[in-house]
Amino acid sequence: MGLSATFSPIPVIVWFYLVIITSLGLILKRSESPFILIGILLYLISFELLARMARTSPFIPYELGKYLLCAGMIWGILKYKTGGKEGWIMLLCLVPAIFIDVTGQVVSSDLVFNILGPVNVALVIVFFYKQQVTTRQLSHLLRMIVYPMLGVLGYTIIKSPDFKEVEFALGANVDWSGGFGSNQVSTLFGLGAFFMFILMINRWKFSGYVLIDALVLFAFSFQGLLTFSRGGMLGAVLGIMVVLFFLRGASLLDRKKYKLPKIGKYVLPAILVAVVAYLAVDEITGGMLSLRYQGETMGTLEGSKVKSLNSVTTGRFEIFEGDINLWTEHFFLGVGAGASRFIRETMTGTVAHVELSRLLAEHGLLGLIYFLILCRLGFQLFKSNPNPLIRGILMALFVVAMYTTFHAAMRTFVTPALIGLSLLSVKLTEKKKPVQQVSPRAKVETLV
Repeated sequence: MGLSATFSPIPVIVWFYLVIITSLGLILKRSESPFILIGILLYLISFELLARMARTSPFIPYELGKYLLCAGMIWGILKYKTGGKEGWIMLLCLVPAIFIDVTGQVVSSDLVFNILGPVNVALVIVFFYKQQVTTRQLSHLLRMIVYPMLGVLGYTIIKSPDFKEVEFALGANVDWSGGFGSNQVSTLFGLGAFFMFILMINRWKFSGYVLIDALVLFAFSFQGLLTFSRGGMLGAVLGIMVVLFFLRGASLLDRKKYKLPKIGKYVLPAILVAVVAYLAVDEITGGMLSLRYQGETMGTLEGSKVKSLNSVTTGRFEIFEGDINLWTEHFFLGVGAGASRFIRETMTGTVAHVELSRLLAEHGLLGLIYFLILCRLGFQLFKSNPNPLIRGILMALFVVAMYTTFHAAMRTFVTPALIGLSLLSVKLTEKKKPVQQVSPRAKVETLV
């Protein structure tokens, strides 16, 4: 898919609709478990960035993840009659801002762009909450998200220039993100690296070969670091740290009971692969990668600028401050969905990159309630599963989802998809008992 996308959008379009058509029978089929629907949705929404790269619009919508996830969740809620009540409350919190616009400049596209992300998060909470899957099924769901990411990875590798042709600077590098938004590409590759880490330490083989899995992990890390966009890769590190926290804190009894992976045998090799990728990119860029992750810019190195929280966050802190000021002026109902960028005193005209401040500025007190309910669901994950590793994975998925809202808001499928996965009820896969073959003579003797 990635290779074909560099030549023509037709193969990606054909494959996308072929998957939809061949999956309709499975989606419409009566089933007590929504596992098939979840897997198909996660696979299709992960095509979002690859579809953009292949320039498939309007055949595949530019913001595919938002529209498809919304439609899929509504269908799933109606079919399976799920009941994550917190999600309904969160949806109600979003309604007033749809009808408010203190600027008079918000158009329908602004409204959809800003409101559909939080709506999808609320819907996935309604649908995913306490849905039961096995550990084997969870591993399948993670793979379904990674598959389309390989297409994006292939596309960026093919489109990447020769190292000698690029002069690395202390800013996001679109040359290494296929010419597209480096923040989105980095977020996707960071997520891919994090998922490959989970698959490797659990011995949930992705390709069937450990060395190939390690190579995929290296490729995601290497290409993600080359974008020089820090958000996505730091998210991967954060997710890995959360998993390690729960794994290291497991008791000896739990280690034996759940057969947790050994740190030295399974976890350290996966971490080593990612570290080697970092060292390789830092060497190739002449140390510029390390400076980038230290928050340095050309201005701070030359002495013309002072390194501050705003420079380290690439202007996000200034946007955050502007949104908070708007909230203090419109405390109860906010300025209306999509309106903050038009009247924000700082970074006017720039869309919010921090979802929390956008919720407060545009939804007021109801936005705060929305966010607090979301946080409450996250705190419940500390006791979500008796298996320390599964609990750590679910918690890491939620933490990465929330972290993503602080550098990319809720503009991609990443946050709703990960929050949905984190709310699943995961049980151990039961091993099938061997069936004993009984001879015809034994059957006759038993009957007699």
